[in-house]
Amino acid sequence: MPRQSIFNMSLSKIYPMLVQKAERKNRTQAEVNQIIRWLAGYTQTELETQLSKDIPYQTFFEEAPQINPNCALITGVVCGVRVEDIEDPLMQKIRWLDKLVDELAKGKTMEKILRT
Repeated sequence: MPRQSIFNMSLSKIYPMLVQKAERKNRTQAEVNQIIRWLAGYTQTELETQLSKDIPYQTFFEEAPQINPNCALITGVVCGVRVEDIEDPLMQKIRWLDKLVDELAKGKTMEKILRT
């Protein structure tokens, strides 16, 4: 999928796919929400507001209160690309979230996923 179409995709369409990925592996929507809140700095209420606004994925990250400073600890491969080597800051944030949800689906503990 071309990069621009990812940026412009609706958060309300991407979010259910993230939740489904986790739920297929017996993880929960609450855990996905915790990951998103950790990464982007939203409160649960702010996250719910963003989801209800039907905004582009790009806007979701642009409006993020604070990207977690420990996100630099997120390493590994998503879609064949090392997340730590992605140069475009927005694409890197998108792939960080993908990587964290992948780790959740693979059964890692929340402590390891959240780099605590």
